[in-house]
Amino acid sequence: MASWLGGLGSGLGQSLGQVGGSLSSLTGQLSSFTKDILLEGAEEVGDAATELHVSNSRLREIESINAAQKSENERLKKICSDLEEKHEAAELQVKQLSIEYRNQLQQKEVEISHLKARQNALQEQLQKVQTAAQSSQSAAGLQPATTSASFVPVVRHSSGFEGDDMDFGDLIWSQQEINRLSNQVSRLESEVDHWKQIAQSSKVQGTSVAEQSEICKLQNTIKELKQNLSQEIDDHQHELSVLQDAHRQKLIEITRRHREELSEYEERIEELENQLQQDGVSTDAVDDSKISEQKKGAQNLEGGKAEDLQIIKDLEDEIRRLNQKLSSAKEENKILLKDQELLKVEKIQITQEYESLKSDFSVLQSSVTEQDALLKEQEKKFQSKTMLPEDVIRLQQALLEAEKEIARLSSLNQADSFTHTGKDIQAFTQDLQVLKEENVKLKKEKEGLEKELLHAQHENKNILSTYSEDQNSELNQLRQDLERKEHELNESIAERETLVAELEELDKQNQEATQHVITLKEQLSKQHTQGDSITKQLQIDIDLERKKVAKLEMEKMEAIKELDSQKEKLSQCSYALNDLHISKQQLQNTIKDLQEQLKKSQDCNLQNKKEIKELQQRLKEKEEDLSVSLSKLTEKSNQEANYSCQDLILKEREVEIAKLQNNILENKQRNEDLEKSLSDLKIENGKLVTAFEEIKQELNDAISEKNKVYLEKDTVVEALKMEKKHLETELNQTEKRLFEQAQKYEQTIQELSNARSMDTSALQLEHERLVKQNQEKDFKIAEFKRNMEQMEIDHQETKEMLTTSLGGQKQLTELIKEKEEFIEKFKNQALQVKQELEEYKKASKKQDVLKQNLEEKDKSLAIMKEENNHLKEEIERLKDQQSRSAPMVEPKTLDIIIELESEVTQLKVIKNNLEEEIEVLKKTIEDQNQKTVQLQQSLQEQRKQIDESKVQCEQMNVTHERLSLEKDEEIKNLQKTIEQIKTQLHKERQVIQTDSSDLFQVTKVQTLNGENGNEKHDLSKAEIERLVKGIKEREMEIKLLNEKNVSLSQQIDQLSKDEVGKLTRIIQEKDLEIQALNARVSSASYRQDVLCLQQQLQAYVMEREQVLAVLSEKTRENSQLKTEYHKIMDMVAAKEAALVRLQEENQKLSNRFENSSQDMFRETIQNLSRIIREKDIEIDALSQKCQTLLTVLQTSSTGTDSGSGGVNSNQFEELLQERDKLKQQVKKMEEWKQQVITTVQNMQHESAHLQEELHKLQAQISVESDSNSKLQVDYNGLIQSYEQNEKKLKSFSQELAQVQHTIGQLHNTKDLLLGKLDLVTPSVAMASIISQPPVIQSSAPEVLSDETKLLQKELEQLKKKLQEKDSTIRTLQENNQRLSDSVATTSEVERKGQEGTDSEIKQIKEKHDVLQKSLREKDILIKSKSDQLLSVSENLSNKENENELLKQAVTNLKERNLILEMDIRKLKEENEKIVASCREKETEFRALQETNMQFSMMLKEKEFESHSMKEKALTFEKLLKEKEQGKTGELNQLLNEVKSMQEKAVTFQQERDQVMVALKQKQMESSALQSEIQHLREKEQRLNQELERLRNHLLEMEDSYTREALAAEDREAKLRKKVSVLEEKLVSSSTAVENASHQASLQVESLQEQLNLVSKQRDETVLQLTISQDQVKQYALSLANLQMVLEQFQQEEKAMYSAELEKHQKQTAEWKKKAENLEEKVVSLQESLGEANAALDAASRLTEQLDVKEEQIEELKKEDSYCEVERKCMLLRCGESSSCTGEIRKEMLEDVQNKLMNLINSTEGKVDKLLMRNLFVGHFHTPKNKRPEVLRLMGSILGIKKEELDQLLSEEQRGVTRWVTGWLGGGTGSKSVPNTPLRPTHQNIFNSSFSELFVKFLETESCPSLPPPKLSVHDMKPLGAAGTGKAGSVPSSSQIQDSAVSGISRRPDANPFLAPRSAAVPLITPATSSGHLLMKPISDALPTFTPLPVSPDASAGAVLKDLLKQ
Repeated sequence: MASWLGGLGSGLGQSLGQVGGSLSSLTGQLSSFTKDILLEGAEEVGDAATELHVSNSRLREIESINAAQKSENERLKKICSDLEEKHEAAELQVKQLSIEYRNQLQQKEVEISHLKARQNALQEQLQKVQTAAQSSQSAAGLQPATTSASFVPVVRHSSGFEGDDMDFGDLIWSQQEINRLSNQVSRLESEVDHWKQIAQSSKVQGTSVAEQSEICKLQNTIKELKQNLSQEIDDHQHELSVLQDAHRQKLIEITRRHREELSEYEERIEELENQLQQDGVSTDAVDDSKISEQKKGAQNLEGGKAEDLQIIKDLEDEIRRLNQKLSSAKEENKILLKDQELLKVEKIQITQEYESLKSDFSVLQSSVTEQDALLKEQEKKFQSKTMLPEDVIRLQQALLEAEKEIARLSSLNQADSFTHTGKDIQAFTQDLQVLKEENVKLKKEKEGLEKELLHAQHENKNILSTYSEDQNSELNQLRQDLERKEHELNESIAERETLVAELEELDKQNQEATQHVITLKEQLSKQHTQGDSITKQLQIDIDLERKKVAKLEMEKMEAIKELDSQKEKLSQCSYALNDLHISKQQLQNTIKDLQEQLKKSQDCNLQNKKEIKELQQRLKEKEEDLSVSLSKLTEKSNQEANYSCQDLILKEREVEIAKLQNNILENKQRNEDLEKSLSDLKIENGKLVTAFEEIKQELNDAISEKNKVYLEKDTVVEALKMEKKHLETELNQTEKRLFEQAQKYEQTIQELSNARSMDTSALQLEHERLVKQNQEKDFKIAEFKRNMEQMEIDHQETKEMLTTSLGGQKQLTELIKEKEEFIEKFKNQALQVKQELEEYKKASKKQDVLKQNLEEKDKSLAIMKEENNHLKEEIERLKDQQSRSAPMVEPKTLDIIIELESEVTQLKVIKNNLEEEIEVLKKTIEDQNQKTVQLQQSLQEQRKQIDESKVQCEQMNVTHERLSLEKDEEIKNLQKTIEQIKTQLHKERQVIQTDSSDLFQVTKVQTLNGENGNEKHDLSKAEIERLVKGIKEREMEIKLLNEKNVSLSQQIDQLSKDEVGKLTRIIQEKDLEIQALNARVSSASYRQDVLCLQQQLQAYVMEREQVLAVLSEKTRENSQLKTEYHKIMDMVAAKEAALVRLQEENQKLSNRFENSSQDMFRETIQNLSRIIREKDIEIDALSQKCQTLLTVLQTSSTGTDSGSGGVNSNQFEELLQERDKLKQQVKKMEEWKQQVITTVQNMQHESAHLQEELHKLQAQISVESDSNSKLQVDYNGLIQSYEQNEKKLKSFSQELAQVQHTIGQLHNTKDLLLGKLDLVTPSVAMASIISQPPVIQSSAPEVLSDETKLLQKELEQLKKKLQEKDSTIRTLQENNQRLSDSVATTSEVERKGQEGTDSEIKQIKEKHDVLQKSLREKDILIKSKSDQLLSVSENLSNKENENELLKQAVTNLKERNLILEMDIRKLKEENEKIVASCREKETEFRALQETNMQFSMMLKEKEFESHSMKEKALTFEKLLKEKEQGKTGELNQLLNEVKSMQEKAVTFQQERDQVMVALKQKQMESSALQSEIQHLREKEQRLNQELERLRNHLLEMEDSYTREALAAEDREAKLRKKVSVLEEKLVSSSTAVENASHQASLQVESLQEQLNLVSKQRDETVLQLTISQDQVKQYALSLANLQMVLEQFQQEEKAMYSAELEKHQKQTAEWKKKAENLEEKVVSLQESLGEANAALDAASRLTEQLDVKEEQIEELKKEDSYCEVERKCMLLRCGESSSCTGEIRKEMLEDVQNKLMNLINSTEGKVDKLLMRNLFVGHFHTPKNKRPEVLRLMGSILGIKKEELDQLLSEEQRGVTRWVTGWLGGGTGSKSVPNTPLRPTHQNIFNSSFSELFVKFLETESCPSLPPPKLSVHDMKPLGAAGTGKAGSVPSSSQIQDSAVSGISRRPDANPFLAPRSAAVPLITPATSSGHLLMKPISDALPTFTPLPVSPDASAGAVLKDLLKQ
């Protein structure tokens, strides 16, 4: 640690040393500066010229000093930042180290405890050994005694190290060891001193040149800093330890509390369990079957009561919480109101400040129309929306930033003006113009921003008012809501109290009378449901209030944040004001200077213009001379053959031409210089424009952000309001519905409430979903609006960029009038922006779509062209292969896209199907909700469906497996087909031409063509084959998948249809069950069944939910199976693709081997010929281009004036050069053509080599296939080895555990040894501590404490300064980046000037390559060249105009040189800074290295210690063994030796490390000092150079100032006037500053007031806390009281339940008796039933016999009638002879007619009994589906109409009870059919049994209502038969009962209370009357029985028996 801290200290010392050096240099500069000022003050000069001279010299000096100070400031900032970083790093390291050391300490403590235990054990063993040794060895008696004595106290004090005693011998030995170690320490210290001296001497030798006093100071500072650092680190560590201890204590307390709470809870739980057990024990005595029911009832009641109590408690707690939250919310609202008032005050202050600003900037008042228009538009936009203070603050910030930027620009301009005043006055001409323009712009901006500020202030006021109003309204609403909720709560509490009262009354009633128990239960259940509903409503209200409270808290937080931000912005505003005042003064000074310079520049301008005019005239003359001389030259060249004597004249003319050319070159250079100066001006203008644009952008951004905030807030508020309204309306509706339904359906309240809860939950879910969708849509709309606004802003920005750039270019070339015209145009364009935006949006959308389509089509076109050009023959072959097999290819990108599209379509289809299914299911679910009682059977059938779906899933899995097997078979088939194809390929070798040698050809062509890009068409045929195959195979796959999807969708549809059918059936069955239950509701046992049914209902609801969950799981499983299916398909595809690849590779190899030579030569020759043709075409095109260029030049030369002839001639020369270049290119092309021909010949030679390589490749492929198989074998082996390795690993882990155990034992032994060493080490530590103080005393005995305090204060100040300097450093870094960018641009320009020729050559080459690459690019180049020609012609005309302006800038060349010199100096300074930063980085790096080294040394020491500890442990164990044998003396010696050796080693290591570290530190310090010395030397050299330069500059400036002295005298008067004006302004500004300071003081006072308020609030909160604590205590007391009440209540309930139990037991006894009586009755009834059944069987037999007899009688009657007719005919015939027979005939005829009429009358009303009986019996035997048909047959026989029959059948399907009532004549149970009024005789029939009714029916039948007709002897016989038949045709009640019983026994699932399906059909459905046919009186037509004498006492059974006997 010490060494590491030393290293840190050295690093800090170095950095601080640098700081000290810089400070010393700064102080020296300041002192010299003050001296100079004093000297200059002494020199008073009267003359104005000399005064100006002196002032200028002073200005220069000040500037130089300023520059030096800036550089020094920057350097100091860097050093500060570095120091901060180092400090942070050191703190982090210290923290990490402290954490590590604490962890280690904890580990050591644990180890010590372990070792102590082990030591105690070992000591006990030793004692045992010693006692044994004493008994055995009497000779060695003294030694064991000593050892035992030494170990006895250790055993006693085994708790810690303090009480451990030592032997006397051990003490002596330790004293000797201490002496030896002290000697060693002294020796090492002397060595260290020696090394230190050596280091110091080396350092002194290195730094003897520098000042030794500074070095001594630095060393002292380093030492002091080291000491401070060490102290601080110790303090930090101490603080950390204290904090950790506190944290531990807190943790312990928390854990203790937690445990206590847990124990309390556990005790409470145990008490409750005991209570439950006691309750259970009391009820165990009663019968199990009956007590279980009673228990359930009692538990339900108890649970309900307990739940009610818990709910009441929870509600009370929640009410308390809500009250607390309300109070806190009110307090927060108060605070917010206070904050608002404070904000208003601050706003007023801000407005005052900005009014002062207006007065300051009243000078700059000229409005910009653009900004006004923009602001008006924005105002219109924002009038509809509420404003916020945040946006106002943002606008203010933007204003401040704009002002700062203006100030910065002005200061920069000022600095530039100061630097360039003395050099050349002409330099300021252009700068002045630029600055004037800037000033005008800035003034306009200022005014616009001021207007914006006013608007913002007004808006801010409006916002504050609206905001406060909104808040108040919201608060009022919340209060009203809270009051309403409290009212509801009070009502609920009152209801609760009433419930409790009712409960007590019910308990009393239970004790009095046991009959009202059931009614009480019903009332309790009703009240419970009502309570639940109320509690639910209350919980919902509570949740809503909680949400509101949370919202209020969030709003409060936001308000606080806004307050803070406003405070910060206020402080920023105050700073900005001060800066503005300063910048204003500076601007005024610069204006004065600039005005002076303007006059000078104007004079110079006039002179320059004159010179330029003269130069232009001369140029024109020279150009005319040139043209004349050229014409003469041409004439003379023609005449040269004739006149050889005129050579001398020609030579003279040539000399003149050379002179003229030189003049032209000079003019060119001047033009270039002018162009450069122009470019500089343009750059400067661009910078200003960008600054202006940035300000505009910031404004726009602020406005857009404001809009976004408003939109978001509006949408959120509206959504919340809508939600609130919806929820309120829903709550009201639900409450109304509940009340109505409670009144209507009191009996079935629980069923309806369950259904209602289900409905409401579904509705709520749907509503929430709709609300969420609505919110999402609103958010989307808001986002779209934002996007729209952003688009508009971006469009405006782009337009502004374009317009400003155009304006910037045209400002330099055109006059002020043109600028005004452009401004008007821009205004018009600004109005058109909105229309264009919409058009652009539409166009952009269309373009995106078109681009996508174009790209896709381009890709597809390119692919298709390549395929069509190369592979028509191969497509046919592929088609043949496709018909044989359908192999798979690797999925390319297109195939993947197609697959994805197909999958998307499939998924959409599935989605639609699923949506349809969902709609169907929703309908069915609604039906089920309406019919909740029907759930049982539907659940069973749904389970069956689930089982079926499981089976289907299993079938799907089976099908997937089958598909995978089929795919494997297909792969095998494909392999076979591949072999067949190979054989066929050998046959078709001669026919098919393949592109086998494409790869080799491509490589050769690439080497030949270089960068030829037209080789796209030379794609290998094999690749295209693959593509085509892949496409076709993908199509096949898609078809298969589509078919599969269709089949799956069909299956799903079928399933859904089946499910719908099943559901409809279930619903029908449920309808029947409901009707049966309705019939049963009227029975007496309903109330008992209701509870059971409710429980069943709840169970069914649970089951339904489970079923739904299972269904969802099944759907999920289905989707998973689908995904698995897709994965399997992909796997199969991959396998097939791999197979296809192998096939293609084989084909390639075979084809290459055959057709390599021929195809290669053919195609290469074709390609080369095509390329040559393209080159020829290009050459032609170039030649045409040259001709067109020449013609254009000629036309332009003729068109332009005579003045521009020189320029045209230059262009002509350039064009000629281009033509020469093109000719050279043509030559190169021809050479290349020859090279191509030679390469073709070479290719032919190389083909033989390629064939050999083919053979080799085939051999390699075979080898690779072998290696593949080997790899697979190896892979299998590796898997086995991996498993074996895992087993080994397990065994190794076991061994490792054993090793760790042994290591633990070793650690124990090591700690034993450490225990003995502990007594030795403290003495050493003491010695080191004693040796340290004298050093410290020698250095600083008393001053230390004072210095440390001072240093701490300085450190705090530095920390504060560092935060301020960070911001300045950032700004400086930005400036540096800008400067570096500018430097880079200048250097690039120079490089471009130097490397121009090289780049031109490279460009020509690149153009050449580009021309070779593609024809399309050639066309584009031609177009661009034509455009360039037009632009060149335009440029020529522009340049002629610009030359006049550019000639003015000729004088600025000197200034430019000076600027460049300044730039170079800046570059040098930057380089120096970079070097300094590099050095600092190096020092940091070295410090880090040192720390690393120290850590590594520490690690080594630790390792060495661990090693030594292990050795100690081993030695100790050996010694123990030896002690057992009795060798104690040797043990001591060995221990001493071991200890001495270890200590020596440790001390030596430490000394060596310290010496090494010290050496490194010294080396580092020496290197740092040397670097500083070099830096200082370089500085001296630079300063000397600058001195010399300044001297020369001064001489030059003095000369210039003597010339300007006269002009200065004239300016003096004007300047003095301006000074007076400025003084007045100064006074006004000073007053403004005073006002600002006054306002700041006011702000301070307001802040103090706020502080006081806050303190008051704190006191209030403390009071509230105390009150709340008192409340808590009260609540605890009330809780205890409640618990007492609860216990009493429970005791009362127990007593009540015991009473109830007794009553129940009595009831059960009574019920048992009743049941026994009923059983006896049942037995008797069964006996009577058996008798009746036997009688009925006999009756049925008789009826059959009677039917047979009746048939015989009818036949006889027919025969008799026939005989009588014949007889009468015979009589008639006989009577023809006699006349007496007429009267007889008449009589006979009348008799016959009468008999016929009687027969007709008798047969009309009758029905065939046999037929009816068969139909009646058949109806019950037929299946349920065909029973309606039987009934229809019966109806048709009876003569019932079809319509009536249909109505009856529909009614029969609805209910079960109808036919029963019809049978028995209508009972009490039938509510559906109205009872017809009966006769008085039939009223009391319905109370008697069926047999009695039957007997009465027979009695009525036997009574004759009409006189019986006189029948013949034949007619009288069958009367008894008829009677018996009639009786037998009617089934008895016993039969019906039997059928019912059999139905129940057959169908165990059915409800035993319901009638069976067979009994559900009525025998006869009465239309008019309710009585049965048997009960009706006999019609006149039917034959009647004779009356039977029946005694009234006889039973019905006896009567039947008598009847049957007769």
